[in-house]
Amino acid sequence: MYHILVVDDEVRIRSMIRKYAEFEGHQVTEAGDGMQAVYLCRSQSFDIVIMDIMMPELDGFSACREIRKISQIPIIMLSARGEEYDKINGFSLGADDYVVKPFSPKELMLRIEAVMKRTRREEAVHPQNEILEIDGGNLRADLTARIVYIDGERVEMSPKEYDLFFYLLANRNVALSREKLIREVWGYDFYGDARTLDTHIKLLRKSLGRYADRVVTLRGVGYRFEE
Repeated sequence: MYHILVVDDEVRIRSMIRKYAEFEGHQVTEAGDGMQAVYLCRSQSFDIVIMDIMMPELDGFSACREIRKISQIPIIMLSARGEEYDKINGFSLGADDYVVKPFSPKELMLRIEAVMKRTRREEAVHPQNEILEIDGGNLRADLTARIVYIDGERVEMSPKEYDLFFYLLANRNVALSREKLIREVWGYDFYGDARTLDTHIKLLRKSLGRYADRVVTLRGVGYRFEE
């Protein structure tokens, strides 16, 4: 059973999600805007947040940014718009998944389960002092602390950017198909769009700065990180 925080200014949406979540045995707390969501995350413990983007007081993007300052709790964003810009913005702020309205409540429950399974798998793996250095140490990845440095400066990435980057590093100089990357980084039970991978590759390249070209696109295949 998960304790789910549902954040949406539409009572109908909150009630629908609550109905299906409670049917599956989960506990649900509701918030009507981003400000209330941030307050609740500061004062209570949740397993996952389902949050709309367009809300009064504080929108979902801003609320996600504030929550990420205090917690790495999984966040699934909801939006009536499916533009790539919105998805990129959400993922860059640390969202774990993105669902476009209108959506199937059953699909949302599956996405919640998929995100939670990935989270549990990641928490179960604790590399011991594993550090990778590229280009004489100018690009340095501390896998234990999940920290990346470029030319001695720390680079901030979203949780999923870290996952993708560390997997590419672990398999550097190896051609990785899109299917394999999605399967290994997002999991066998990933219910999202394959374009999610391309969006995260764009974000990762932006974070890597002068090392962006190390993430090579293999047309018709996938991607490779060149050491």
